Amino acid sequence: MELFTPDFGLIFWMFLSFAVLFFILWKFAWPAITKMIDQRAELIDKGVEYAQQAKQDLDHAQAKAEEVMQEARRQQADILRDADRVKTQIIEEARGEARQAAAKELDQAKLQIEQARKEAEQNIRDEVSAFALNIAQKVVRNQMGDTKAQTQLVDSLLDEIEKKN
Repeated sequence: MELFTPDFGLIFWMFLSFAVLFFILWKFAWPAITKMIDQRAELIDKGVEYAQQAKQDLDHAQAKAEEVMQEARRQQADILRDADRVKTQIIEEARGEARQAAAKELDQAKLQIEQARKEAEQNIRDEVSAFALNIAQKVVRNQMGDTKAQTQLVDSLLDEIEKKN
């Protein structure tokens, strides 16, 4: 029955041992426990802050990467437009040069044809003149066989010369 109704001495010694234990815990253990709890809370706060900073950095890096990608796409489009413009310009220049070369070749061909035509005309004139002289020579020989025809021809030529002068 002593357990249910403790004596004053037991209560006093229990209270005294509790007070001593409480004082020792309060003086030595409680500051260490609160210090560890504060350190742990600080570590958790730093971890949360680090995680938030990492998330912000990641979001910023993703935004920066997207900006870089958009800039790269824009530059790619600019380069492709410039390349297409340069290609078109080169093609046009080549066409222009080809037209000039063709026109030059055509002019040279026309000049050569004109020269060949003039040479052919001159050759024909020379040949016709040579044939005419040969024919005239033969005709004159036949007609000039007698002296009367010779004197008549010389007189007619002299008359023509006098009329011209």
